[in-house]
Amino acid sequence: MTASRVLVLNSGSSSVKYQLLDMADRSRLAAGLVERIGEDTSRLVHEPLVGPGAGAGRRERLGPIADHGAALKAVAAELAADGMGLDSPELAAVGHRVVHGGTRFTRPTVIDDEVLAEIRSLIPLAPLHNPANVTGIEVARSLRADLPQVAVFDTAFHATMPEHVARYAIDAATADAYSIRRYGFHGTSHAYVSRATARLLGKPVEDVNVIVLHLGNGASASAVRGGVCVETSMGLTPLEGLVMGTRSGDVDPAVVFHLARVGGFSVDEIDSLLNKKSGLLGMCGDNDMREVLRRAGEGDEAASLAFAAYVHRLKKYIGAYTAVLGRVDAVTFTAGVGENAHQVRAAALEGLAGLGLALDPEANAVRSGEPRLVSAEHARVAVAVVPTDEELEIATQAYALVTQ
Repeated sequence: MTASRVLVLNSGSSSVKYQLLDMADRSRLAAGLVERIGEDTSRLVHEPLVGPGAGAGRRERLGPIADHGAALKAVAAELAADGMGLDSPELAAVGHRVVHGGTRFTRPTVIDDEVLAEIRSLIPLAPLHNPANVTGIEVARSLRADLPQVAVFDTAFHATMPEHVARYAIDAATADAYSIRRYGFHGTSHAYVSRATARLLGKPVEDVNVIVLHLGNGASASAVRGGVCVETSMGLTPLEGLVMGTRSGDVDPAVVFHLARVGGFSVDEIDSLLNKKSGLLGMCGDNDMREVLRRAGEGDEAASLAFAAYVHRLKKYIGAYTAVLGRVDAVTFTAGVGENAHQVRAAALEGLAGLGLALDPEANAVRSGEPRLVSAEHARVAVAVVPTDEELEIATQAYALVTQ
């Protein structure tokens, strides 16, 4: 029996998302989520898609789950109940989403003690994410020490940015001493979507230049030339770039000094302000685009202003990345907002006919879970909507590595 299954784990500070995929046919076998880890109200939701539990719907378990170790053991038990436990000989690898790989990790990597120590050393660059990623890896290794564990890094796809793009224009010695440069994030999504866009256009990925707009609660843009990232909007951290649900995106760095000197804000308070209390939430009190659109449609001034700021930033990046690429074959929208909010797509591309962009209003208004073109027939640049699949991308990269 050929081992072809990959368990994908995305460990957050108080949650674990997981999917089990069979790479023989790229099918999804099971999926689930453990949330509120460490609380009395912990919740595990498991959905078997094949096996004895398939068709019965989701199974839900409520009650305390003390830590990530208990969470992964609970996940293993749910999978075992469907005949797909961690002891299965069909399991080829566990693929871990790791947010920050720094400059050291630019491709998927099999995890050993040295690699794990280096991922741990990168915690200062991603203090909210890498600690949880490390915990997930440690627990999974303890459960199946013999099984290849593969780290797939959010930053890796963007490691191809030219040095003059990745560098900030600050003192070089200081930048090097503190690893200050632009890394970019959402890399697995940008990688998957850029390739899927080429397939949608019926062209080799090497021949396609695409601007990918990953628009969820976190949002980022990338300029991808022939399958290679040459620019992305997020930087040292996921704070830079587009207006997001709770993050400010681009701001004058002197805002930080002003808040400290004039407002008396501490570093932690400024961090919280820009990451958790800004963006759509900061401007109008809602970070859910559906609610922002509803309120704006009813004439709410704060929601209308927030939406306008969100769209304006998108337009700026589309224009900038058109200049960076020189030739653009497609602009592709993905993630929760990008895939589902037709109003955002329409507003972001309004007035950009000079760049060759035009929507088919009827096609744009259709809701679908399939990759599709929504551009007008006469448009010089295609506009695509491609549902992202980061779990499949992680599984694909992990399986390719362990079967080389």
